[in-house]
Amino acid sequence: MWVKERLKENPLFFSELSKGQTPPFLLIGCSDSRKPLDTITQSEPGELFIHRNIANQVFLTDMNLLSVLEYGIETLKVCHVIVCGHYGCGGIEAALTGNTSGLVENWIMSVKELYLKNKTMLDRLTDFDKKRDWLAELNVIHQVQNLCKTSILHKAFLNGKYPLLHGWIFNIYTGLLHELALPIKKWKAYGLLPRSYPIA
Repeated sequence: MWVKERLKENPLFFSELSKGQTPPFLLIGCSDSRKPLDTITQSEPGELFIHRNIANQVFLTDMNLLSVLEYGIETLKVCHVIVCGHYGCGGIEAALTGNTSGLVENWIMSVKELYLKNKTMLDRLTDFDKKRDWLAELNVIHQVQNLCKTSILHKAFLNGKYPLLHGWIFNIYTGLLHELALPIKKWKAYGLLPRSYPIA
């Protein structure tokens, strides 16, 4: 059905699609099945280069993610790298409650550490859902900061040809995407971003 619809709209759709990809966006998102990244961004095939994992983590030792990041920046020349989390995230909730074990527990340990670092602030919220969703926002910002620490982006910063970085949250209750404010000035002061990086 989808093929027929595409060919009806454009008989050359697949022949053009097969010529290669030049996506402007690299999107790092959560594996949650309720967050179809191409649907919520209204993207067409070839517009998003995507990497997904539980709770949209950026680890400096994750060769899978680092390979995607390197290929996206150095070969595809993406203009934007986005970390996209979401409200109602099971990985974030597991980090808060400790109700997980095995490999998933290992994977989300950095989220647990992020919670402990911000525990005083987060525990002011008595509503668990609001606490979980605030931690999801903090996690997105933290993962964008981790992107700045990768050797791939460091190389791009030195070359002066680098993508812009974004932190998004998908509001699963409304279907809307929100761009989070990043502490660009602070990161520049810490040397995580080059002086030439634009401040919105």
